[in-house]
Parts: sequence; C-alpha cells; structure tokens
Amino acid sequence: MKRILILFALALFAGCGARGQQTGFFDEEQDAPTTVKTGIEVLMENGFAQLQGKRVGLVTNPSGVDRNLVSTVDILASAPGVNLVALYGPEHGVRGSEHAGDHVTSEPRDPATGLPVYSLYGATRKPTPEMLKGLDVMVFDIQDIGSRSYTFISTLGLVMTACGEAGVEVMVLDRPNPLGGIQVDGPLVQDGFFSFIGMYRIPYVHGLTVGELATMINEEGMNRGQKGNEKFVKCKLTVIEMEGWKRNMLFSDTGLPWVMTSPHIPQFESALAYPCSGIAGDMGGFVNIGVGYTLPFQTFAAEWIKSPEEFAARLNALELPGVRFRPIYYKPFYGGSAGKLLKGVQFYFTDYHVAPTALLQFYVIQELHAMYPDRKPMGGDLTKLASLNKVMGGDKIIPLFTKRYRVEDILPVWNVDKEAYLELSRKYYRY
Repeated sequence: MKRILILFALALFAGCGARGQQTGFFDEEQDAPTTVKTGIEVLMENGFAQLQGKRVGLVTNPSGVDRNLVSTVDILASAPGVNLVALYGPEHGVRGSEHAGDHVTSEPRDPATGLPVYSLYGATRKPTPEMLKGLDVMVFDIQDIGSRSYTFISTLGLVMTACGEAGVEVMVLDRPNPLGGIQVDGPLVQDGFFSFIGMYRIPYVHGLTVGELATMINEEGMNRGQKGNEKFVKCKLTVIEMEGWKRNMLFSDTGLPWVMTSPHIPQFESALAYPCSGIAGDMGGFVNIGVGYTLPFQTFAAEWIKSPEEFAARLNALELPGVRFRPIYYKPFYGGSAGKLLKGVQFYFTDYHVAPTALLQFYVIQELHAMYPDRKPMGGDLTKLASLNKVMGGDKIIPLFTKRYRVEDILPVWNVDKEAYLELSRKYYRY
C-alpha cells in the first residue's frame, strides 16, 4: 500500500509539473488552446470573394501568415481571381530585414514574387498618390501587439488617410490582440503630443484588435496624422473578422503560431512584457530591460544595482496582483551594456488579466529610487523629457512622479479617462 501511495504521489507531482511547463510564462490554469481563424484564413475559406477582379496592394510583414506559416504575400499572389500588384513595407520592411528605427528603402522588386515594394518607413510614412495609382483595394495584414507606441498601427492610420484621399478601399485582415481584449491601461494622448508612436487618443494598452481599432479611428475621425494636425479623410473600410476569438484570450489561447513581429518581439512573452517596461527603456539608459539579451522587455537591471535579492523582495512585498519578481544576473550581447554584468529582476505573470501593465515600470522605479536615491531617470534632467513625453502621450505623468518617485502621486491622473475610453471603444467591439 505504501508503494502504491508513493507512486500515486509521484504521478500527481509529474502531472502538476507538466501543466506548469505547458503554461510557460504564466502560472494560471488554462484549457487546451482554442483554434482561432485569422482574417486571412477566413478570406481564403470564402474564395477571396471580396478581392475578386480587383487590383490589390498589400501592407504586411513576416507576421502576416496563416496557421501553416504561409505568407499572406504568397497566398494573395497565387489566389485565383486576385490581382496582387504591389507590396508596402512598415518599420522593419515587408520581409523583416531592417533593424528597429532604421529607414526602409523602397525596393524595385520583391525577390520572391517580383512585385514592386514601396517603403512606408523611409522618405515617406504615408503612401503617396503615385504609390496608390491604379489600386482598387489596399489590404492590411500585420500582427499588432496591443500597445499604442508600436508603429504598425500608426502606419495603418496613414494608409487609411491616403486611401481615403485617393478613393481606394482599405481591407483589414483581423488578428488577435495578443494581450487580449480586457486589459486597458494608461493615459490618453494629449493635444500637442501626437506622434508616430502615439497617433490616436487611446491608452497605452488599448484593448482592441487591429480591425476594431481601424473602425474606431475611421468612424470617430481620430486619424489626424503623425503630427496631429492633418485633415481627416474617412476611407471605405472593410474588416475581415476572425472566427473563434474571444476577448479574454491571450495569444497563447488561440492555437496560432507566433511569428516575430519585430526584432525585439521574438516571442509572445515579449509582446506581453513590452508595455510593462518599454517606457522605462526610454529613460536615458536608466535601466536595461532585457533588450540586447535573451529576455527583451522582461527585466529591469543595471550595473549599479548592488542587491537583486533585496530589489526582488521589495517588489514582491508590494503584493502587486498577478505578477512576481525574481533576482537575475546577466550580460547583454549587444547595446550600450554589452558584456557588462547587470543585476536586477525578471518579472513573471501569475494572472495577466489583473496585473498592472504600463504602470508596472513605475512601481519598479519607485523601489529603485528608495534603494538608490541618487539614481534618477534621465539623470534627473527634466529638460531631456521631450522624447519620453511622446512615448507617454503627454507631459503630466513624469513631473508628478519625479517629485517623490511614488506611484500613488500619479494614480489620480493615470487612468482618469479610462471609463470614457471604454464607453467609446465598446461601440466597436466585434468579438
């Protein structure tokens, strides 16, 4: 009997361990992944009916694939009755060959299909009339990551404006918001702070799919260009909806393969972590957030941190919902800290739906400042905040926070517009 009980306990432990390995970055129980069909797959199943006999342009990158990892470029290029005539590349390019922030040059031809390729992240970020000449419809198929500062949704807006002016239909092939459709976090963009990394009056974590966001932009007249002063022109918009996606789904629940959306978002976990640390990463090299190492956006570390163990303990003592911290030591492979030993924390989600997202990094900076009062973001020089304010979408948060480096000081203005935004955005939910 004792032998049987021991074997039963070992089997139970093994089962729990297997479940923990299956959930990976999460600690929460999940059911078996649901099969979600993306917009391109729904379009394929209906025989490309909405594109038949039309001259088609396509804005995409390597993340535009079906579940078998076949590129939307190749799918549309070989689709019967569809005349794909040109490709358009956002930041990083159609084939993902360019580094973050690098200008993408227009290429004479795509090597795989022979189609002309136009850059939307170079000399111009808005398609010119010449680029759109002869098109009947512009298709957009890119996996977004659910954060306002990720530039693909800004490219979408400029494409919509240009197509509205030219009388070209826009078709969005919808894809999951990898953060789900529940999390909404951060202040809205203020007047005077619209930019290519904050082109719409939406929170930092917006909670919409690309198709939902495109519809809201179009119907609410949000699209005012990368400088916030362009005349809005509504376009004819079609959204090919997904099948099977629900708002409480993270990307890991969809059954879809994750394809690197940009060089520093190689995995789904990177997309989850991006809004939680990306703002801190723009604070003048204050901390390394895992970019340059194998954990992009998943760490907070620096040479000058003496005790990662104390750092992790202080953060865990805050008892922030849905997140835990552990000490970490590592040497980045590239970037400003390449080859240097950094010490800090890595964070894990136990329940992403209740965890702080964009606010998380401010709790981290709060505890770092309590440990090392002489260490300040931007070296304490608030005259260097222009670029950071663009990321934040305004100039209210940072001055409030840096008075005492306490999160409680920014809470009254952090989500002040959240309920109004939710009331507006719910009108455009498709799922």
